[in-house]
Amino acid sequence: MSVGDAVRDAAQRLSATSDTARLDAELLMAHALGTTRSDLLMKYMRDEAPASFDAYLERRSANEPVAHILGRQEFFGLDFAVTKDTLIPRGDSETIVQAALDHARLDARVLDMGTGSGALLLAFLAERPAATGMGIDLSPAALAVAQGNSEALGLADRADFRVASWLDDGWADDLGKFDLILCNPPYVEDDAELDPDVRNYEPASALFAGPEGLDDYRAVVPQLGKLFLPDGIAVLEIGWKQADAVSAIARESGFETELRRDLAGRPRALILR
Repeated sequence: MSVGDAVRDAAQRLSATSDTARLDAELLMAHALGTTRSDLLMKYMRDEAPASFDAYLERRSANEPVAHILGRQEFFGLDFAVTKDTLIPRGDSETIVQAALDHARLDARVLDMGTGSGALLLAFLAERPAATGMGIDLSPAALAVAQGNSEALGLADRADFRVASWLDDGWADDLGKFDLILCNPPYVEDDAELDPDVRNYEPASALFAGPEGLDDYRAVVPQLGKLFLPDGIAVLEIGWKQADAVSAIARESGFETELRRDLAGRPRALILR
């Protein structure tokens, strides 16, 4: 079977479980061929399909995310390694990085709370050569991924990673203070209906936050003031229905808020001052 025929058949098969079936098939075929998607479409569609493609297709048919099969995900124009220990960076979260770039100092000292793959912190540092930062996470395995990404992107000399949980007493005692705090906390309701590729494959500790999805905001926001340098700001990712609730939590802690929407026009980030 040719590459083109295999991609077409795979897209038809994946359409039952994926909203991006054709894209998924092309990315997996490019991975099997060891090439890029653009080169696949331009150079290889008449070649014989590699045997390894079938195994990738089986995994995707079982709802395993494409990013996990590839072991990587593009975010803010950068290539990030991802594993089952980290959330997969998504385009919606680029809103957080852009909001930070619009408001933070050029030489900001940055804290990324719940850094996962390091995507938010490292994307910001890549755009701001004078900035430095620290990422914290409760998962040592996730921090290993973030450290590897910092090295691969040439940012290891400006990024430090530590195990820490904002639910522990004294977790921030030796971190210092920051111009910018980034945070994509768990914000999914415990009983929320999620696609199988999210619920079954991404870390629950990074997803779920109580019956309203607000538990971690209630823990994080009151602690932000003690972490700020003068004129510091925080940028929080929120669920698209949570703007009012998280804004209320922020106001209770003395913050002013500014809402940012993602490319689909949905509430996605809150800037706290």
